Amino acid sequence: MKYLVTGTAGFIGFHVAKQLLERGEEVVGLDIINDYYDINLKYARLANMGIQRDQVKKGEMVQSDTVEGYRFIQLDLSVKESLLDLFAQEKFDVVIHLAAQAGVRYSLSHPEVYIESNIVAYLNILEACRFHPVKHLVYASSSSVYGSNEKMPFSTSDSVDHPISLYAASKKSNELMAHTYSHLFNIPTTGLRFFTVYGPWGRPDMALFLFTEAILKDEPIKVFNYGNMKRDFTYIDDIVKGVIKVADRPASPNAEFDPQNPDPGSSKAPYKVYNIGNSSPVLLMDYIHAVEKGLGKEAKMNMLPLQPGDVPASHAEVSDLVRDTGYKPETKIEDGVKAFTDWYLDYYKK
Repeated sequence: MKYLVTGTAGFIGFHVAKQLLERGEEVVGLDIINDYYDINLKYARLANMGIQRDQVKKGEMVQSDTVEGYRFIQLDLSVKESLLDLFAQEKFDVVIHLAAQAGVRYSLSHPEVYIESNIVAYLNILEACRFHPVKHLVYASSSSVYGSNEKMPFSTSDSVDHPISLYAASKKSNELMAHTYSHLFNIPTTGLRFFTVYGPWGRPDMALFLFTEAILKDEPIKVFNYGNMKRDFTYIDDIVKGVIKVADRPASPNAEFDPQNPDPGSSKAPYKVYNIGNSSPVLLMDYIHAVEKGLGKEAKMNMLPLQPGDVPASHAEVSDLVRDTGYKPETKIEDGVKAFTDWYLDYYKK
């Protein structure tokens, strides 16, 4: 089948496209390549897939010179006409929409970017799927939608009406918009609430990257909430397997949906939302110790209060994802962190 994977110069999109290609699918990768973080890392991911930096020009499709079945286009999803033209030309079977403006803290200072990237661009994806129907639209949501919820583990059956960052609000909006299009236009949509994804080729704004960089420079790492944090850290390989398993299973109406007692995670429409996490929260200090072990070097720590927009804990309830797809995260935190630190040391020649 032919897949559109948006965000393929990004962390998760890069890995998802790679895995689809390894099983013989045709993939068109799409990314705007903005400068939210180091664009050199984004171009390095593309180069790993046979797309060279000097080949990339806005709006022009580029064929990989090493990976059969892979093409890439640099495109701004907020420009609707260009996206509709791409859909009309390519006739995609499945769309895996992972492009977005990420980051909770960045949304405090740059709110307008989240509206353009996570609302306007997302609407254009939905419109493209409306006018050029696909078998399935899978899109990235986030565990941040749980906001001020404190009942653990987080369940897709819980209300998520109290976001504490604009990033979280934009992701909740994506779910609501998807439901509308599933209901009105019968587009099968599945949202995935990612829980702290980490691993090789990760994002430089994420804790693992920042910890590793600071430790190697003998600089103190910032430990928020004085280390009293728990996160459902999920290794990238486990995430990718889950994303593809979901993509292979288009959302369908829930025959047992009760309008008198509606389940927020499903619908009478072909609509579904899953948590996708490790379902085994790790203390932040244990995560830091795994980084220290991977680098063979002790961290200096600057203990700080909880940051605005952050939550003290996350824990994914994934039983429906396991039941429906056979999803099974298998990577231990020590092994996943070691894989990242090994990659980091090799990539940056430390």
